[in-house]
Parts: sequence; C-alpha cells; structure tokens
Amino acid sequence: MRKRAFVGNVTDADHFRFMEEALVEARVAGDRGEVPVGAVVTVGHEVVARAGNRREGDADPLAHAEVLVLREAARRLGRWRLHGCTLYVTLEPCAMCAGAVVLARLDRLVFGALDPKAGAVGSVFDIPSDTRLNHRPEVIGGVLAEDCADLLSSFFETRRGRKQP
Repeated sequence: MRKRAFVGNVTDADHFRFMEEALVEARVAGDRGEVPVGAVVTVGHEVVARAGNRREGDADPLAHAEVLVLREAARRLGRWRLHGCTLYVTLEPCAMCAGAVVLARLDRLVFGALDPKAGAVGSVFDIPSDTRLNHRPEVIGGVLAEDCADLLSSFFETRRGRKQP
C-alpha cells in the first residue's frame, strides 16, 4: 500500500480514540435495532461526520454506516473527493462499502473487527488493494477489534434469544 502524508500527524492513540467514537455510533444503531456498525470520518484530529447503520429504519439496503457517513462528510466538506480524510468503521467493510471508500478517494480506512463472511478489505475480497483501480487508500485493520466484535456478537446473541420459542 502506498503511504501518504496526512494532516495533523495522526497517531495510534488517535486511531483508538476515533474508533471509540465509531463504537458510540454502533451502540446507538444497535439500540435502534440495527446491526451495530458505526463509522466516523475525520480530517486530521477532527470528526467531520458520524453515522450508524440505518437499513432497517430507513428500509434502505444501501444505508450502511459507511455509505451514510461518506455522504455526510461530502456534504459538510462540500466535495465528493474525500482526500485528506480517514474513515473509521467498527466492522470490515463489505464490497459495496469498500468500493465507496475507493470511489470517494479517502486517504485512509481504519476498521475494527474482521468480517469473514462478507468483508471486502482482506477477508473475502480486497477491493482497496486491487491494482486495477485508480485509487488505493492506506488500510489499517484490527483497531479495537475485540470491542467491535463483542458488540456485534452480543447483538446477535440477544436477537437469537428473542427469536427462540
């Protein structure tokens, strides 16, 4: 992966702090009955957008946290090219969201838990590293992975518990 210069010297401590922000969004989504995935977009040391999954509430198959937060970041920044931005998301993005990361020209993607069934940033596919594409963001995976995975596991355990007779 290509390394890029980033605004504001983002550190490992910043990655943990921003992933905690994404976890807040994931918990809010989970409280609404959504799969608890949360995301934030940053520029340097500032969060410019935040979102959690809203597929159920919006009846929208595209309302993944990543898509929503990229839309909000673009709106707030007044541009669709999100160079200089980092996306933090609690779960490895799917193919749609990984494609959106590439198309939005993000500098960096940081994710928490792996998604061995649908992840498209190394688990099932690796869209951001595909050399046939014209943009390849830096990718950092596994930030607060256990916390992110535990939140998802708890959500699905609770959901399965409700469905049992």
